Amino acid sequence: MQRGADCVFCAIVAGTAPVSMIYADAEVLAFLDIRPITPGHLLVIPKRHVPLLADLDEATGARMFRVAMRLARTVRASGLRCKGINLFLADGEAAGQEVFHTHLHVIPRFADDGFRIEEDGSSMPPRAELDAMTAQLRDSYEALEVEVSPLDPQRTSKLRGDP
Repeated sequence: MQRGADCVFCAIVAGTAPVSMIYADAEVLAFLDIRPITPGHLLVIPKRHVPLLADLDEATGARMFRVAMRLARTVRASGLRCKGINLFLADGEAAGQEVFHTHLHVIPRFADDGFRIEEDGSSMPPRAELDAMTAQLRDSYEALEVEVSPLDPQRTSKLRGDP
């Protein structure tokens, strides 16, 4: 697992790697991707080394998303070619994560930009299979005691270690 000197994003946070910084606050940084899918492709990262999404605390995750939303508006208003925005987070090697420091892509989009997530949309499982998966996921969600509903603020996450 990349950390410290082995993690390019940690080097950026430490100020020892070059970066084209767009935004920084106490929790997150946002900068241009050095291998952009399209011009203006940005990354939002937590300052703290967090390899996977499951390791990210909810407050920092919310902060990353809030900054990404503001950056999406920024890109649209910048004059760069942009007819849409993708927010993309690859979590784990199987999902295409290459740098194991959680990061959220803000990708400006336009017709024929060449970026594709391939799927043909032909998979449509039977309702019974969807219902079985739903039950399995709900059970898993309940077992983690993650906030089930905004209407039930008493539920807290064991992952966060809340009392």
